[in-house]
Amino acid sequence: MRARTTMTGLALTAGLALSMVPAGPASAGAPSADRATTSVVSHKAATTKAEQQRVEDYWTPARMKSAIPVGAKVDPSKGKPGGSTGATAVLETPQPRFGKVFFTSGNANYVCSGTATNSTNGDVVTTAGHCVSDGGVYVTNFAFVPAYDNGATPYGTWTAQELLTTNEWKNGEDYDYDAAFAVMNENAAGASLTGITGGYPAAFNQPRGQTMKAYGYPAAKPFNGQKLYSCTGVVVPDTYGGSTDQGLACNMTGGSSGGGWIQNGSLSSVTSFGYTGVRNILWGPYFGTTIQNVFNTAQAR
Repeated sequence: MRARTTMTGLALTAGLALSMVPAGPASAGAPSADRATTSVVSHKAATTKAEQQRVEDYWTPARMKSAIPVGAKVDPSKGKPGGSTGATAVLETPQPRFGKVFFTSGNANYVCSGTATNSTNGDVVTTAGHCVSDGGVYVTNFAFVPAYDNGATPYGTWTAQELLTTNEWKNGEDYDYDAAFAVMNENAAGASLTGITGGYPAAFNQPRGQTMKAYGYPAAKPFNGQKLYSCTGVVVPDTYGGSTDQGLACNMTGGSSGGGWIQNGSLSSVTSFGYTGVRNILWGPYFGTTIQNVFNTAQAR
């Protein structure tokens, strides 16, 4: 069994402080290829004007500031990852394509990171699967705040009308497929999200072992979740758990989960988890055909 904890979201366990959670059994030998399935699962969120306004009003500055960073890490059992560069997160100027994701699970409020993503409908935010579903149960009060900066919300709060993830994540919590896409409602002026913020194109089935730049809002110590950070480096294969995920040397903490990884100008992964006992390496799912199917469904909504 692989025990993992997601870096910002992962399993929403009590306190969400880098707790250890069980994941599916690791496959023997080399990581399996991405399964080309159409296993897309979705959940309706704020679909009425009244519900959209309720969610927007719910996320007061105080609730945003006190939202808990989800945390998860994995227990290494073998091997060591290859070399990587860029372990220390760099403070970034706020950018409207990146923002904070807020949601409620159970009786508590949590925070992840997300990326405005170019799409047919202009309304897609990409994040981690564990930021929309935990233990097979969808979160509520999902919202995206572009360019959040120390309490400032220059582009407003955007609510979701639908949350989509892979069946492999929702019903199996398979970290190889820990990705999700939220279809956002248009704002009060009738504008689509990326019409206001811009977005990154999503890329799938890209070459492995490339240089990526991961963005996010780390909220667990020594960070406070109020600023955007990034790490840049060459991603490496997972030789710890035998997954198809890729690793990036980076010291971002809980709260950065769901933050976008940019490869050659395109969004190619998100922050998913870390391994217990392995310092300063983030892991993200390879964006293959299964995750692409979810994105294509989301952008057609």
